[in-house]
Amino acid sequence: MLKGKKVLLGVCASIAAYKAALIVRSLIKEGAEVQVVMTPAAKEFITPLTLATLSKSPVPIDYFNKESGEWNNHVELGLWADIMLIAPASANTIAKLAGGICDNLLTAVYLSARCPVYFAPAMDLDMWAHPSTQQNIKTLQSAGNILIAPESGELASGLHGDGRLAEPEHIVSFLNEAVRSKLKLNGYKVLVTAGPTYEAIDPVRFIGNHSSGKMGFAIAEELAQLGADVTLISGPTALTTEYKNIKRINVTSAQEMLTVCTDNFAKADACIMSAAVADYTPASPSAQKIKKKDAELNIALKPTVDIIKKLGQLKKDGQVLVGFALETNDEEQNAISKLQNKNMDMIVLNSLNNAGAGFATDTNKVTIIDKSLQKTVYPLKSKTDTAKDICAKLIELIQA
Repeated sequence: MLKGKKVLLGVCASIAAYKAALIVRSLIKEGAEVQVVMTPAAKEFITPLTLATLSKSPVPIDYFNKESGEWNNHVELGLWADIMLIAPASANTIAKLAGGICDNLLTAVYLSARCPVYFAPAMDLDMWAHPSTQQNIKTLQSAGNILIAPESGELASGLHGDGRLAEPEHIVSFLNEAVRSKLKLNGYKVLVTAGPTYEAIDPVRFIGNHSSGKMGFAIAEELAQLGADVTLISGPTALTTEYKNIKRINVTSAQEMLTVCTDNFAKADACIMSAAVADYTPASPSAQKIKKKDAELNIALKPTVDIIKKLGQLKKDGQVLVGFALETNDEEQNAISKLQNKNMDMIVLNSLNNAGAGFATDTNKVTIIDKSLQKTVYPLKSKTDTAKDICAKLIELIQA
């Protein structure tokens, strides 16, 4: 959920400052862009060089950079961030933030920030429990700042109790969940199919198609970015996924895809069927490799089960079913026929007659038709942008 987010990490003077290095690494692993700001005293606990190396960005500490003679613009830093995280947040800095005291760069950046601000306190247990500290925390929370509560454990003083900085993985998980909770599809479960199916002729040969899976994977990734829990059922493809909220299930044949789809469909709020499922499969695949002969080879084929039609029959009130129609002729007529005959709520039509659309390309040109036969025609776009359009239409249906 933090992928692409700009995170401003404020580091205060605390023995727990060494954990800031772990926080930076975890944020970057999540795909965030990180800028660190330190209080002057914090550099006594961890070097700016360490945090600059991990974040791949210089770490400002003072208003003025003595080496370059340049001004570190606190307003610019505050406006840059999508999220500000102060960790560790010392009792001293918490008191300054609560009182609006602006005597160092970090506190000035805080007063300039327009993004959500999270603070993770770290101090000894008596400092944490002191009424003035608790009042300062309430003041910060009343201003909309979000507390990442300290944990209980062994403290630097040798005492044991509350005040220990939350573990870096807990802090990053807290941010992930906070970001996700605000996303449009948070709490929704969406089933997506992608790629081709391979229908075995014998142990080494198959009937397949040219689908790369790019469109389905782009849809799954966009849904994940919108906060959905995605189950991605993929035919054979070399593509990979990045998001932790995508559960991938690999299948090979149309029958395997049917089984996994029907097993998972009842739990889904929506289903987007973008896979290019084979319409026919060999009636009697050979258990051994078929040897080449001079005579013709005739392979009897039987139809596969129409997966989306089956799901349309199983669809309950409130579920949204989306299909694809890749056509070469009578495109719109064929798409509408599929939409109506298979109980879909929306169909995405594309045509092999359009340059840049279809299998294996990085672009697509689609028309979306809903069950009231309202059409939306889109220009040629990247499959990533096409996925955004499809998911935007899905949100209209799923939240109607």
